[in-house]
Amino acid sequence: MKTYPPEAIRNVGLFGHQGTGKTSLAEALVFLSGATTRVGRIEDGNTVCDFEPEEIKKGLSVSLALAPVEWHGHKINLIDVPGYADFIGEAQAALRVVDLAIFVLSAVEGVQVQHQIVWSMAGKLNVPRVVFINKLDRERASFSRTLAELSEKLGSGFAPVDLPIGEEHNFSGVVDVLSRKAYRYDGSGKAVETELSGPLADEAERLHTQIEESVAETDDALLERYLEGGEISMEEVVHGLAKGLLAGSVTPVLVGSATKLIGIDRLADSIVEEGPSPLARGATEGIKPGTQQTMQLPPSPDAPTSAFVFKTVSDPYVGRISLFRVFSGRLQPDSTVYNATQGTDERIHQIFTLRGKTQVPLMEVLAGDIAAVAKLSHTHSGDTIADKATPIVYPPLDAPDRALAKAIAPKTKGDEDKLMTGLARLQEEDPALSVERNGETHQTLLWGTGETHLEVTLERLHRKFGVDVAEIPLRIAYRETVRGKAHAMGRHVKQTGGHGQYAIAHVDVEPSERGAGFEFVDKIVGGVVPNQFIPSVQKGVEKQLTEGVIAGYPVVDVRVTLFDGKFHPVDSSDIAFQLAGGHGFKEAAHAAGVVLLEPIMDLEVVVPDAYLGDIMGDLNSKRGRIQGTEAVGGHQIVKAKVPMAEVARYAIDLRSMTGGQGTFRMEHSHYEEVPAHLADKIIAEAREAKEAK
Repeated sequence: MKTYPPEAIRNVGLFGHQGTGKTSLAEALVFLSGATTRVGRIEDGNTVCDFEPEEIKKGLSVSLALAPVEWHGHKINLIDVPGYADFIGEAQAALRVVDLAIFVLSAVEGVQVQHQIVWSMAGKLNVPRVVFINKLDRERASFSRTLAELSEKLGSGFAPVDLPIGEEHNFSGVVDVLSRKAYRYDGSGKAVETELSGPLADEAERLHTQIEESVAETDDALLERYLEGGEISMEEVVHGLAKGLLAGSVTPVLVGSATKLIGIDRLADSIVEEGPSPLARGATEGIKPGTQQTMQLPPSPDAPTSAFVFKTVSDPYVGRISLFRVFSGRLQPDSTVYNATQGTDERIHQIFTLRGKTQVPLMEVLAGDIAAVAKLSHTHSGDTIADKATPIVYPPLDAPDRALAKAIAPKTKGDEDKLMTGLARLQEEDPALSVERNGETHQTLLWGTGETHLEVTLERLHRKFGVDVAEIPLRIAYRETVRGKAHAMGRHVKQTGGHGQYAIAHVDVEPSERGAGFEFVDKIVGGVVPNQFIPSVQKGVEKQLTEGVIAGYPVVDVRVTLFDGKFHPVDSSDIAFQLAGGHGFKEAAHAAGVVLLEPIMDLEVVVPDAYLGDIMGDLNSKRGRIQGTEAVGGHQIVKAKVPMAEVARYAIDLRSMTGGQGTFRMEHSHYEEVPAHLADKIIAEAREAKEAK
């Protein structure tokens, strides 16, 4: 593929809800551009963008995919973005590098949850937006209903530049509102101009007038001429639409069918003619490394080089492949660059672009273009590659909040290192993943954005790194503490001939302030326990704290006082006093009364107003305590304190209750005593597990 200058590049993301036809649309664009010779089908598992085995198996996109095409002297870098809620991190990454977001809607289902979520994300990043209403050939498809939903759910400024000719099985073509011409398609993606008359012609005329008025309002001189009855040329209308699109005041709406290849050429033409180039979007702001000083580099091939890595693909054979966008300057093979984020040099070898999984070599990558490079040693997703003489760091990627955890372990003994290596590589590929080793439950926790996200991750772990993983029940990090005060004698005396073992320790146990931890007090007088054995008693108590008293959970927030004891000049030893200390603490704790503590989480849930009652009722059923609610722009923010045991799988519950429209954040708050009836059950289960082990 040849090298394209910034003005001839269009970086475009296909966004939307799962099942709207984004991958089919990418497939149609790739085919009509001549990059492929046949149109792949999702059902057949042979599309360009869905090539991962997990995608073919599930019939849905799970990773963003790059598919560059050449169209009328321009290069369009298409990025097909997953629409499933679990993979929202892929949308966040794509929005950082595209200059135009095409929202693909189904004319059957209309505006759906992910459209609203990603629409808001694109707006905050000031990414220009276009709507493509797809599947107009399907049963129950409706252009007018979908158009009404756009204004109702996403705001104003929508400008239909296309009208469908027919709907459902009669859908056969498109009316170009700007030229007021009609085109019918023959099934191969080629359009033939046809007569425009009747109600469709009247509607096209009406919409054309509306667009002219909107365009005239973008320029004072143009508005004055228009009000005086002057004509606005087609070139001025197109220029005005492009200007409004860039400013975010106009959102063009196009129509078609990706699988029938209707309207796809019109979409490609619109991307080239009205879509912003990297030059039109302007410079991207970053900071000077090591400071908070903002800086910008112009999107020119002659400026110092800077590029942002937005995606990493980990391959067990090829190694790490980094996808990047060049924001300024140029990158060439066999050169050395500077990773301004990590502060290290990197060697660039071959540079290529990816069309799905196919590598297409490039001789050079100029400002504004998107490409890939393999085997960068220190570079990860979110890093900035720059000219060492003029370094800049662009904002890192925002990883989605982790929402769901699975406890995992390798099925094969000895695979622990292999498991952690594989997980580390997958984390490089997917920043939405995180791995945690819980020191209290001794479980490896894999955190992700949802059930499907974690399921796909474990499938990749097996396929790429040969690690079979078992899912084990998630243990809650309960704790134990004492309720009252008591004392006991710890005694370890054994005579076996020769040297024996002798240690007696008298200890008091009492609760301390919640969160105070463990405190050991030495009140030995008169040398009844020699100084060298007092730390031994403490060590024995601490060991018993980690092992627990009633259910095997760590004991916290206690004060243990050693106030008396006995020793033998020959038979006493360090280990004897450790055992005596542990025994004494355990007996005193039982006498004082041991209770179970559970982690309480601060939970913040954001849902549309209509779901407030359901959320409040559900949280109450989960032993939650509502702290307050706040109304913000058609949504309710609910704050509550809820036991972790009740919300360990809240990501699944919330998605079920709200149809994916709810989000939440959760963090640890404190520990509280478990209600007695639940504590008895937890203790019994812990004892059964210990006996089974």
